[in-house]
Amino acid sequence: MTSRPAMADPAQELPDLPPRLDQAILDPLLTRDQLQALCDSGIQESVRAICTTPRQLPLLRERIGTTDAGPSLVAAIGFPFGAIPAELKLAEAEWCAAHGAQELDVVPDFSALAHGDSGAFAEELAALCELGLPVRAVLDMARLESEQLELAVEAAIDAGAAGLQTSNGFGPACHADQILALKQLIRKRCAIKAAGGIHSLSHAGELLLAGADLLGTSSAPALLQAQRRPAA
Repeated sequence: MTSRPAMADPAQELPDLPPRLDQAILDPLLTRDQLQALCDSGIQESVRAICTTPRQLPLLRERIGTTDAGPSLVAAIGFPFGAIPAELKLAEAEWCAAHGAQELDVVPDFSALAHGDSGAFAEELAALCELGLPVRAVLDMARLESEQLELAVEAAIDAGAAGLQTSNGFGPACHADQILALKQLIRKRCAIKAAGGIHSLSHAGELLLAGADLLGTSSAPALLQAQRRPAA
């Protein structure tokens, strides 16, 4: 049984945050000016990556530029629920790769998992991994049964996923116990990205302490600004 590590104030022992932060820019109602401003703040704060939708990807690719100096550009594929045919998901990923995506955060086929077809679940992810970009499978840890979660983890790793993400951000906030459980299942075979409701330094610290490698959050620039702010 996993136990949560004890820590008086996780925010006090945060590692270097920028290389751990994936800034989420996913709101479809953002204006062009808002998208550019959010992207610029991520660039200025040196976040590791910016994650966005296919619709917004070309604008952000142009804003970031094509050098290796800026954040990595991550495309959210099948977002938010993964409920499209595998052929369409692959076409979406191919389009994003052609338009400058450097990584893929993929919401997999949970319907296949619910029907007990872990083979189809893995085959879809394997086809996406063959594109040659790093792929993270976006799980739904708050809803998956223990057996389903274990199947999803094994299938995703077998398919070649470079990482697993705790959720699409539409459910409850991610908590440290989820990271500890995922860490046990993964056994150091791929990276862990925590996502969902990460808006404070203390929450970020708890998740990193539990074993998260990356944090996906729309509040990435705000977290970095808060970390620089002197304690009251």
